[in-house]
Amino acid sequence: MDCDGMAIAVQQETPVKQALRKIATYVETTYREGGKAAETPVTTVVVAAVIRNPWADQGFVENLRPEILRLAPELGALMTQRLVEVIPGERVEAYGKAAVVGTSGEIEHASAIIHTLRFGNLFRNAVNGTAFLPFTNTRVGPGTLVSVPMIHKSETGKRSHFITATFQMTDAPAPDEILLAIGASDGGRVHPRIADRFQDMEEMANDAAATATSTTSATTA
Repeated sequence: MDCDGMAIAVQQETPVKQALRKIATYVETTYREGGKAAETPVTTVVVAAVIRNPWADQGFVENLRPEILRLAPELGALMTQRLVEVIPGERVEAYGKAAVVGTSGEIEHASAIIHTLRFGNLFRNAVNGTAFLPFTNTRVGPGTLVSVPMIHKSETGKRSHFITATFQMTDAPAPDEILLAIGASDGGRVHPRIADRFQDMEEMANDAAATATSTTSATTA
């Protein structure tokens, strides 16, 4: 390629492609738990992207919005596309996200990219979700185990889908990088055996009513 061609290629690079160092997909399928086979195997997928921290080496930056607008929508689209290629949106039951900043950055930098609807809604809409995306955002060094908490994409009290995916990149994030992740699962825990949050609320309300009735009866006896 001649020099003019190289210049054109560079000009066509998007902001994310300029910032992106690498992207990885982690897939895990569970067939058995507690010595018992799963009725239906459960697959969990995490897509992780490593970008240069756009606020690195700038000291304290008051206004983060310009870089959020520049990076978040394209990152959300790219990562979501990678994820639904592995687990189609209609199969997704649980989801979540995470962001970790390298040791030279602020946790606010990690939070800034994932805590915007310009990032999250792309993922949520692609899998027909309505619930908020649970998250972690921390500051870590390379190779740290990263947790991606998940909940059911529409039934937030469904405890069977309170799950967590974990992964690690041995070389990320570097001090001047941010590691971002989205996760999804086509099921909850393999053998769920605890009540949903709403069942607890109903039982506790019944218990309270029974106690009140008992107290009233004792008082009037």
